Order: sequence, then C-alpha cells, then structure tokens
Amino acid sequence: MKTKQTFPLSIDFSNLQGDIRGGSISFLVAVPLCLGIALASGAPLFAGIIAGIVGGLVVGIASRSALSISGPEAGLIVVTLGAIQSLGSFPAFLLATCIAGLIQIGLGFARAGMVSNFFPSSVIRGMLAGIGIILIVKQLPHLVGYDADAAEGFALFQPGGFNIIEQLHMALSQFSGVAILIALLSLGIFYLWEQPRFRQYAFVRNVPAALVVVVLGICINELVRTLLPPWALRGNHLVQLPVPDNAQAFFQLFTLPDFSQWSNPLVYTSAVAIALVASLEALLAIEASDELDPLKRKTPANHELKAQGIGNIVSGLLGGIPLTSVIVRSSVSINAGARTKLAALIHGTLLLVCVVTLPALLNKIPWASLAAILLVTGYKLARIEIFKAVFSEGTSKFIPFVVTILAILLTDLLTGIGIGMVTGIFFILRDHYQNTHRVRMEQDREITRIHVSLGDYVSFLSKAKLVKLLKSVPDNSIVEIDGRSSSYIDSDVITTIQNFGTSARQRNIQLIFLPSSTSDQPPIYTSKELFNKYRRNGSQFHLQRQVNTTPVGG
Repeated sequence: MKTKQTFPLSIDFSNLQGDIRGGSISFLVAVPLCLGIALASGAPLFAGIIAGIVGGLVVGIASRSALSISGPEAGLIVVTLGAIQSLGSFPAFLLATCIAGLIQIGLGFARAGMVSNFFPSSVIRGMLAGIGIILIVKQLPHLVGYDADAAEGFALFQPGGFNIIEQLHMALSQFSGVAILIALLSLGIFYLWEQPRFRQYAFVRNVPAALVVVVLGICINELVRTLLPPWALRGNHLVQLPVPDNAQAFFQLFTLPDFSQWSNPLVYTSAVAIALVASLEALLAIEASDELDPLKRKTPANHELKAQGIGNIVSGLLGGIPLTSVIVRSSVSINAGARTKLAALIHGTLLLVCVVTLPALLNKIPWASLAAILLVTGYKLARIEIFKAVFSEGTSKFIPFVVTILAILLTDLLTGIGIGMVTGIFFILRDHYQNTHRVRMEQDREITRIHVSLGDYVSFLSKAKLVKLLKSVPDNSIVEIDGRSSSYIDSDVITTIQNFGTSARQRNIQLIFLPSSTSDQPPIYTSKELFNKYRRNGSQFHLQRQVNTTPVGG
C-alpha cells in the first residue's frame, strides 16, 4: 500500500499563488532583519543579505521542510559577535562558519535530530506564543517612528543593554506623525482584508494585505517628502540596504574565508558554538513550523541538520554570517498563504534579484510598514484562542505553556525554552507517576481484596508509587496485580513484586501477579491453591493460555 510522504521531495506548484504571496511577503520582512542582525553581530551589513539569500535558495533546495525559511536569526547574534571578537578577524570567522556547517552535517549523520522528538508540544506552542508577544511589544516603538532596534532580538530585557522599557520611553519622546499615520493605515488594511464582505472582491482575495501595506507606506512617505520635506521619514526610519555604484563595488561586498587560520584552536571552539546553537535553533524552528503547518506535515530532523550545514558552508564561503531556520519568517510566509517549499525559493530569489537590481527602491520602505506586518504576525502567534485551547487540555499542558512564555519574555529565547522544557518534563513525569496503575479495593467478609491494574508502560519511575502501595497493604489480604494490558514492565518493578511476594507470607498476604501476555515473565503467586482457583474459576483474573508459573516464598 502506498503511503503519503510527510515532506516534499520536489517542487510542488499546486499552491503557486499562495507560495508567491508567502515568499514575497517574507522577503520584504527579511531585508531589514538581515541587515539589522548583521549590524548587531558586528559583521558587514551585506553579510546578512548573503545569509538570507543562501538560506532561501541553498537550504530551500536541500531541506525537506515544507514551510520553514532559513536565514540569519537573532538567536545567533551573541555567538556570532563573540566569535568575531575572539578571532579578531571576520575572514577567520567565516572559516569557523564553514567548519560549523561541517559539524552540522556530521550531527545529521549521527542522527542527533532525534532530540526534536522530545520537545513537549506545550513548550513549542508556548515558544510560538512568547515570540508572538515579543513581536507585538517590540513593534510598538517602530509604529511611532523610533527605529533604533533593527535586529529584533528575542529579549525584552537585555542585561546591560537597551531594553524594551527604555525603547518605549525614547519612542514616546521622539515619535513621528508620518510613521504613526502609516502604521494606523497599515493595521486598518490588515483588518479590512480579514472581513468577509471585503473578501468577496477578487483584488482582496488575490493581493496580500502585506504587499498593499508596503506599497502604501512608500507612497505616503514619498508624497510627504514632496509636499512637506521636513516631515518625511529618512535614515534608520527606512530600510538601509548597501547600494554599490558598479559591478566591481558589488563584488567587493563579498568576503572569502581566511583558510590560513585552519590551525587556530579558537576557530574550532567558535565553530562548535555556532553549530550547536544554530542546530538547536533549527530543530526548534522546524518543530514550530510543523505545528503551524495547516497540513501537519513532519520535517525529517536529521536531514534538516544536513541542509542547515550545507547552507552554513556556502554562506561562510561567500562571506555570509551563520544561518538557521527562522520562525518569524516562516510564520509570516505561512500566514500569507504559503504551503510548499516553493515559497522559500521565491523568498531567496527575490532577495538575490532585488538586492542586485532594485536596492534603491527597497530603501524607500518605511520601518512602520514592516512593523505593522510583524505585529499582525505576532498577534496570530499569540491570539487568545491559543491560550483557551491549551487551557482546555489541563494544567499539565497549560502550566508549561505559560512558564515557557514568561521565561522567554523575562530572559531570552533559548533560556526560556530550557526553563519550559524542565517544567514540561516535570509534568510528564508527574503524570506518569500518577497514572502508573489503578487500584480497586473490595471487602470480602473479613478479607480485603486489592485489585491493581498496571498501566500500558510501567517503567522504573513507577517503582516508587508501587512500593508505597504494597507497603500499605493490610495483613490477611489478597493482592491481585494485573499486568496483562501492559506493553512493557520494567525489571525493577518485577523484582519489587517478587520481593513483596517473599515477605507477604509472613503477614498472611496472598499475592497473584499476571504479567503481559507478550512477556516471557511467568506469573508470580504465593499460594498454588489460590493460583489454581484463578485458573479454574476465572475470578478477577482468568488465564487465557497455559503458562509456566513461579511460586514465591516457598
């Protein structure tokens, strides 16, 4: 029987219109973020653009993720800046980036991607909601015309840095009327585009709101520049892409790695740090993208590590900073209608073509327009319906979800996810402990009969609760332990039952334990007479097959 592939192996044109929208809108958002991340990392501005192009085209081709888009990511700023400073040379850093790519490929062949299977879904959803809230809050300064933080790092409160509270305070004293006008009109367009009565028009259905927002922002600012020049947005209020004067100047924007540094130990320590952070970010991002995927496809994690490694090798060779899968760009693309990896290829192609041919036009885009796009993206990641859905699943899901959000808001992305993971694992272990077995007690004349039904998977973690239960068994009781429905019973649990059976005779406790029908473990009993009674009468337990038995205590 044929099985449906969970990831695309070739380019799919079945959703061409949606993929064009997704690729083009994510491209518009990516341009200033690539520049801002490169600036914050202490790298040449064009290095961020190179990483964006490689992430869209090279990783887009090599990856089997349907919706993830790769490029420079704010989570890599710290490790990139530290590596450049420690190596003292950007070309030496590029060599470290190439080696990091090789390490990632090695991790892929070593099947290190399996760790993504252990990310609790509540933590992944909490990560997305936390990123959404940060996107909303960090766009507020841009909406009023204060554009100092172009990197859009995922940290509201940066130790020793310029945090969001200070940015908001500065924004209120330096706001721009034109930026506010562009932001309000942009948000109004997003609202109208979602209304059913407007969706009936072909223009609204076929033209993404984000594209209209960008065009409108350019037109308004150019109109103000013509009529009221002092009020127009300039400088860091607009996208600032390097504009080479000629072909020679364009090729000078590329930097080659310094291969003479291959014997420098710091190159390898930097490479390991880049590889580990970029790999973890990639695994988290593809889990998040798969969570957002309307078709719920699953990305092969090990192959993704190899694709990311290839991307970092190419980026390093061309003079780009490290890249990874980027949640923000991926979610913007998905929200715009992308459904296949064609959106990532369109994203990379537009970056390449427009950077070469239309840099002056891109530099007219106001940050206020892009901030409106990111704010709406943040709202969709953290809308109230998501909180209600997770809350309905119970406290074991909701508490890790909320803890992850708060930890991300108060620290940074990776630290917040780490705290969320610890919380999620705690609740998984707690639920496992609580659901180890079910107990029913009956009073048969003067004899207490205790029925214990073991769960499906009885690991060593179940031992403590079972020991506690067996210690509480009163004298002169009958204990019936049914493990026939269990797919696995740990040997420590079996030993615990055997030890209890040995000591039970001293307290006149009769024990019968029936293991799983698929197990080689024979039943355990303290009384041959009792065991034969169960076989003969089928009281609480009834053996469905002839088995070898192991008496205990004599």
